[in-house]
Parts: sequence; structure tokens; C-alpha cells
Amino acid sequence: MFKRIQDSFVEFVSVKPLRSAFRFFLSGLFIYFLVCLPAQLFKVPYSSVITDEKGTVLSARIASDGQWRFPSSGKVSEKFKTCIVQFEDKNFDYHPGVDLLAMSRAFTQNISKRKIVSGGSTITMQVIRLARKKTDRSYFEKFIEMIWAGRLTLTNSKDEVLSLYATHAPFGSNIVGIEAAAWRYFGRSPELLSWAENATLAVLPNAPSLIYPGRNQQKLLNKRNRLLQKLNEKKIIDDETYQLAIAEQLPEKAFSIPRAAPHLLDRSIELNGEGQRVKTTLNADLQRQITDLVNAHSFILSGNEIHNAAAIVIEINSGKIISYVGNCVKTSGEDHGNDVDVIIAPRSTGSLLKPFLYSSMLNDGVILPNTLVPDIPTQIGGFTPQNFNLTYDGAVPAKRALSRSLNIPCVRMLQQYGLEKFYDRLKKFGMTTFNRPASDYGMSLILGGGEGKLIEMAGAYAAMARTLKKYNSTGNYFENEFRLPVFISKEKNEKQIISGQSFVNAASVYLTFEAMAEVSRPDIEASWQRLGSGQKIAWKTGTSFGFRDGWAIGLNTDYVVAVWVGNADGEGRPGLTGISAAAPLLFRIFGVLPKTNNWFTVPLNDMKKIEVCKNSGYRASVNCAEKIMQLVPKNSENTTACPFHKIIQLDLSGKFRVNGNCVAPSEMQQQAWFVLPPAIEYYFKSKNAFYNSLPPYKKGCEPTGGKSMEMIYPRANAKIFVPLEMSGEQGKTVFELAHRIPASTVFWDLDGIYLGTTNQFHQMSLNPEKGAHVLTLSDENGEMLTIPFEVISEKKKNANE
Repeated sequence: MFKRIQDSFVEFVSVKPLRSAFRFFLSGLFIYFLVCLPAQLFKVPYSSVITDEKGTVLSARIASDGQWRFPSSGKVSEKFKTCIVQFEDKNFDYHPGVDLLAMSRAFTQNISKRKIVSGGSTITMQVIRLARKKTDRSYFEKFIEMIWAGRLTLTNSKDEVLSLYATHAPFGSNIVGIEAAAWRYFGRSPELLSWAENATLAVLPNAPSLIYPGRNQQKLLNKRNRLLQKLNEKKIIDDETYQLAIAEQLPEKAFSIPRAAPHLLDRSIELNGEGQRVKTTLNADLQRQITDLVNAHSFILSGNEIHNAAAIVIEINSGKIISYVGNCVKTSGEDHGNDVDVIIAPRSTGSLLKPFLYSSMLNDGVILPNTLVPDIPTQIGGFTPQNFNLTYDGAVPAKRALSRSLNIPCVRMLQQYGLEKFYDRLKKFGMTTFNRPASDYGMSLILGGGEGKLIEMAGAYAAMARTLKKYNSTGNYFENEFRLPVFISKEKNEKQIISGQSFVNAASVYLTFEAMAEVSRPDIEASWQRLGSGQKIAWKTGTSFGFRDGWAIGLNTDYVVAVWVGNADGEGRPGLTGISAAAPLLFRIFGVLPKTNNWFTVPLNDMKKIEVCKNSGYRASVNCAEKIMQLVPKNSENTTACPFHKIIQLDLSGKFRVNGNCVAPSEMQQQAWFVLPPAIEYYFKSKNAFYNSLPPYKKGCEPTGGKSMEMIYPRANAKIFVPLEMSGEQGKTVFELAHRIPASTVFWDLDGIYLGTTNQFHQMSLNPEKGAHVLTLSDENGEMLTIPFEVISEKKKNANE
């Protein structure tokens, strides 16, 4: 029989025209074989997926065609590979894409049954059928699949072919691919599935519309168990594993696809487009823990109608984001803007910029850590800052102004440093949201008059810490430290050493962190600080005007944690402050991070010991009575010398001041005295028991000049607003004076009209009419003070603020 067929074929091809046609056919077939595969085998939309640093899926979005089809991860678990090969194509590792023995067996079965009962397709051929989207099972289509399968095998490894199958095989309903199926049916990644679970998934593509978890359970169970039995018989799994596997239950309902970082997924799609698998720098376990903390904290705050919260954690050394919670989940059926990614949303910064100002002033040699800064009623143009507790200390050390987040001293510091200069410095810190001229923000910039992004401010704090750590380890500064934190895994670029100093030196950073770690605010309850597990943490809170935003940013030597709470629509709420609403969450997050008992090393090579006035915190002058040695940034040795210690003349008893016009030089003694301006002294002495006011002059020794009085409110040339009472009548405003000798009698005169006198407490309630006025004050010694001011209407007042 075979000999007859052979002879007929030889006779056929021996005919010249037929031989030429046959050669032409073979040539054409060969060319088709070479060019048949398209450049992109599968032209289908994919789900958008982000994974953590180890490849674990964090969040995904369904593909545009309504299918859960994950982009290929490039790998297939060994268990699934074993199961699918044993079930679908036992010779997969050996054939060239087509299994001729299987094809012959299928052909024989189909002939004998007179219908198609077996296809004989290999996994490679099934990949081709999925790519071509052909549903008919004709012999011609099978022939095309064979050609394409051979071509695919020629240019792709077996692992690559299997990966294509695992990515595009149907698994029932709208689930395509092993990874989507593993998450949908078992709630975890394919690498973590058991033998039973892999066997279940291996049998699904064979009839995905017929067999689906939750339906046809017995049929699915039988197919799974037959496959497990086959694995056991072939000694792929032992008897104990087999018994445990067949005892496992089938999934009865679908799991939700992970949504551990939905806002970061949105950012990834915005940056990379849809249908991409993006490996991020996040840690999946940490992300879930912190998401739970944010959601739980938000649920508590929702009782006060505060519905949104966000948090970000940055690894300092690498600058990588390891947790990104752009907003909390909905706490009710209502929409409270939970889809808004607050981490990248511009919001009023509150007090979070104060450490940047403090470090900049230290860096530029403008202040020292303990330099006294005025804390008295202040009006700059139409801007009148107030401390949160509405009190005044007269003057406070600069580092205490930062640790207590006092508004007035920080505004005074900004005024001293320069608004334009600080505005430019903020841009170097990485702030991109200040897009108006500095004058538009004014002095309120330091108190939240501008908007910032949580990710940029957290990144700036991380960059400061990284600058300090790298200087301590290398003695050098590196470029590009102040950059946006990264969330996409990519190769690290080496940083080039800068010749000279960074724009903020290591010493200034260290002293700033020390001040931030020495928080001593009276409104803090220390109980929740223990949630940070006793670690030393430098931290800062902020509250925006109108209680719309609560911020908290903290750091140790390894991590920066940044938290925001509030309402996405900007609605303010009583009690929405950084200290009460955001800081507890900050310390809870530190509680789940890896612990560290280390603190930043003192950058001694970037510091120098100088003599500092103990009382004023300025560089010691020759008149300072008490001096201490203090480590300060190297370039601080030329800061302003103490202006408050003066040499005064006293009588021999030391109780009265005298001068050469009233006593002989032999009856005088000189002494250095710590003397603050009257307005500062007025508040300072009540908070600082060590302060001694100047002794009174001895009778007959009163000077003809000198300054004993200073106006606290209003300041000269100020524009003030006198409010209306509930009755509609004009109210009164308290005018206040500081006198170095409070017991002195002061005479008050407004526009030439005598108003009365004050003694001890120099305050008077006045209701001057709208317009320009002149207040004249004089004391019993004849010292006179003239204060011009203007009363403005409510409308004009608002225009100037």
C-alpha cells in the first residue's frame, strides 16, 4: 500500500508542469512560514497594573474591552507549568510547536467518530488560535495554526511561549490569563498557589465557558482531581501532597482584584499610559498596613465630618517611596472626594515651611540656634500674625520658635531673612507650586499663605536628611539630592560631587532636626507619641487657615513619614489641626516601620565652637556677662554680635543708675546689663524670672534723652480696623504701651485732646473715627512718643490683608 502511494507521488512530481507548480507551492509556503507572524502577536488591550518592588500586584484597572487581562510578567510558576503541560501538552518541551503523534491520534479519533472530538493542538498552537481569534475548527485552520506554531517556536523559547499562553488563555467570565485568574479566584499571586489551586486553573482554559468556579462544581472538581491523580502517578507529587490536594475545596466566589494603591495606579497610568505593568518601589505588606491605619484613623475623624486622609513614606537613603496612600476609602455611601490623590494636590502648607526657613537662616549665618527673636504684637502692612495660643513671650530662642511653631517669631525671622530670598530658596528645596510673585504671598507665606504638595514637602525633608547622612559618611555634598521622590523602580543614577557647599549645609540640617525633635508645646498630649515606640523623631505639624488642612511630617534616620488630614473639598472643621488630627496617625505609622535606635551623627567637620551670649543667644560681644561655648555652622562665626548687653553706670549701692552729671566718677561703678527694648521686655520679664529690668535713675540723675517707652499697638503709621458692635455702633480698640518703669505715670493725648493717664498697666480702650490720627504719649519725666495711625473701613481693611 505504502509502495503504491510512493510510486504515485513520484509519478506526479515527475510531470514537469506539476513539478514546477509544486516547487512554487513549497517556495510560497516557506516564504509564508517566514513572514506569517505579525510583529505584535496579540493586539488586545491589557489591564493597567502596578506591583510592589518584588512584583506583587498592588492595584489593577480592567482593560478597555472589559476583560481582566494582565500584561505579561515574563514568568510562569513551576507548579502551573507542570500542571498545564501534563494536562494540555505532555510533549511540550520536546516538539517544534506541533506534536505529530498527537495530531495523528486526533485525526484517527475524528475519522472513527466521524466528527471532531479531539484537536491534537499543542500549547503553542493554542497560543496561535488565541492570537488569531479564530473559532472554527476546520482542517485548513489547523494547518495554518501548525505553520504559525512552528514559526513561533523557531524564534521564541519554550518559556516565552508558555508565558504567552498563561497571559492570554481564558479562565471563565471576563478573566484572561493566569495572574488575573489567581487573584480573582484565590485572592493571591500565582507563585503562592497550592498544587490543587494550580490544577484547578490548569483545567479551566480547556472549557472556560462550561466550567467556572461557583458553577458546575462537581465537573470541575472531577477534572481537577484527575489531573492531580496523574501528577501523583507520575511521581511529580507524593502521596501525602496528593491527599492534601484533593481535600482542598474549590473556590465558590470571586475575590476582588487588589486595590492597595489605587491613587498611585492613576499616577502610573497618567505617566506611562494604559495597559502597562509598572513595577513600583512600594512594599506591599507595608502598604497594606499603612492603608489600614489611614482608613481606621479616617473613620474616627469622620465623626467630626473630616472625611479624607493621606500618607506617604519615603526611604531616605534611596529616595524611594515605600508606601503611598493618596486618600482613604469611603467611610459611608456618600462621595467625599476619596478619589482625589491628596499627595499631589496643592494645599495650604500651614507651618510646614518653618524648618526650611530656620535651616536657611542657619546656613547663611543670619541667626544662631538660640538667637532671641521678638514675640510681641506685630503688624506688617495689613498683615497681623497671631500665635496659635494668642499669647506673647516677648522674645524666644529661634530653635524654640520652631519647636513650638510660634507664628509671630517666624514671621519676624522671614522679615529679617528676606521674602524674595526665601521664596527662591523654597524652589531649591523642590517646591513647584509657588508660581506667583513673592510679593503676592507676602509674609503669610511662612504661615500657609501659599500651597504645597505633600510629596514635594516630604521629599524636601528626605533630601535634607540624605544630605546630612552623606556628608557624615563621605565629607562631600552631592547634586540632585533635592529631587522628587521616585515610585517607579529603575536603575539608580550616580550623583556627581558638587565643588563647594550645598545650598543647605549639614550643620544647619542637623541643628534643624534637633530643634524639631525637641517639641515642647503645651497643647500636646504625650500618650500617642509613645506609638512611635520611643524612637527619636524630628517632626513638624501644620494647620491651614480656617482649619481646612492638618499636616504632620516626621523623620528618623531611615524614613520620612508625611500625613495630611482634612476634606478634599476644602471644608474646614473645628479641631482639624495638625497636632490633634494628623500627628497621631504619623506616630502610628512610625510604629509599624522597622525600628531604629540611631540618630544623626553630629557633623563636626561642618561646625565650629564659638562663644555665645547665654542670655540672648547671639554671638557674644565684649559686654556679655555670661558666655557659653556652642557648636554652630562654620559660617556663623561672623553673625551679629549681641546687641542687648550694654554697659551702664550705677551708684556704689548698685540700686540706682547715675551719670557723670550727677555724681563723681569715684562714686560710680560700671556693669554689663541685659537690656531688651521696652515692648519686648514688657512680655519677656513675665515669662523669664532671670530677667532684671534696668534699675531706676537716682533722683537728680534722670537723662534728658533715652527711650523708656515703646508702643505695642498700634505701631507708628499702622492702618487699623475698629470693629462694629452688635448694635451697629462703633466699638473700641485697646491701645497698649510698654514702659521700662511700669509705675511711671503716662499721659495720653489723641489729636490734641487729653484722654487721661495710666499707671502700671498702660492700656486704654479708644474708638477713634475713620481717618488719620496722631496719638501722643508722655511720661512724668518728660519723655514723649508720637504715633501716627489710620483707622480704615472694613472693606478697605479686607483689601489690604
